Amino acid sequence: MRLSADRDRCAGAGMCALTAPEVFDQDDEEGLVVLLSPTPGPEHRAAARMAVGLCPAGAIALDAPDPAEQ
Repeated sequence: MRLSADRDRCAGAGMCALTAPEVFDQDDEEGLVVLLSPTPGPEHRAAARMAVGLCPAGAIALDAPDPAEQ
């Protein structure tokens, strides 16, 4: 699994940081997404996938799903 975050699209809702705090954060200045772990470990993948789906701005994406995970 590989994630990406588009700060230009980010609305600062914070759903990613609330859903997967080990993977995402928000910067203190603008409240925009900060990707802490572009390749989260197995224990954080479900939360990261959920955060991708919950992002209201579509600012985070799952770029390369690992075939072994499917």
